Amino acid sequence: MEYNSNCPEDTWDIAVKLGENAITGDVICIYGDLGVGKTLFSQGFARGLGVEEYVNSPTFTIVQEYDDGRIPLYHFDVYRIEDSEEMEEIGFTDMLYGEGVCLIEWADMIEDILPDHYMKVLIQKDLEKGFAYRRIVVEQF
Repeated sequence: MEYNSNCPEDTWDIAVKLGENAITGDVICIYGDLGVGKTLFSQGFARGLGVEEYVNSPTFTIVQEYDDGRIPLYHFDVYRIEDSEEMEEIGFTDMLYGEGVCLIEWADMIEDILPDHYMKVLIQKDLEKGFAYRRIVVEQF
């Protein structure tokens, strides 16, 4: 599925809808360059799950857990991971197969340990279509 986002609010709305449809066990992997809106997307997704708490990118803590939505959200930012084996130290496998949803920013850093089935969200800029434009491609694997 492909979406065109012409402003941050569009990206937010797309993410909210995906969050509203998320179920326990879902793994959503977000791909995109710096500054494309991965964290904004994560915030909208969390809101779609019913998370009221402020969501920011857990760049230095690697994972942030939110329990105030309809199902738990495990929000990962693995940008600083040097080796996917580090993920086990923070309980990645337990969260991956736990009672919540895993949302992973910079998932390309840990592709070797991703499950067989996940949703890939690719966010891309296209400056020819405007500074705020984003192409959002959602695929199931």
